[in-house]
Amino acid sequence: LEAPRARRHLPEVLDAAQAGETIRTSELGAAEGDPLAVRDRLVVELLYSCGIRVAELCGLDVDDVDAERRLLRVIGKGDRERAVPYGAPADRALRAWLDTGRPQLATATSGPAVFLGRRGARVDPRTVRRSLENLLRHVPDAPELSPHGLRHSAATHMLEGGADLRMVQEMLGHSSLA
Repeated sequence: LEAPRARRHLPEVLDAAQAGETIRTSELGAAEGDPLAVRDRLVVELLYSCGIRVAELCGLDVDDVDAERRLLRVIGKGDRERAVPYGAPADRALRAWLDTGRPQLATATSGPAVFLGRRGARVDPRTVRRSLENLLRHVPDAPELSPHGLRHSAATHMLEGGADLRMVQEMLGHSSLA
């Protein structure tokens, strides 16, 4: 006998208005000049606009950023490397972080990590999760999302906007369409 397959439910995602409000909220915090808020603005921009995984985000080094071509070199699951493009808003957030935010947190032991925590070490995925939860509290009617939920939101919005399914698959680093 073959057991029935469990139903798979679609994860919760932000709608386009909620995603826009999340980005605007992160920009308001960054405008105050707090280095952690500047970092969190970039976190939201990259997680949403690129659809990268939180581990890929936390693992980024300064050398992985090609600012001229606006590409990130990320190492995904199975140590697979891929190039992910990012847009002009993420570029502005990245430049603000690298020029003003990161230098305020960097220490002699920070190394090449793009994202730093309060004490100058590479940021932890749990810190990213907490930061995102704090941002989403200020967005009306937003579901409780993890950083992975922003990845799902990005994929959903790309497909709704007419992006090719194969291109979204490649950008997200999925080996199969399933």
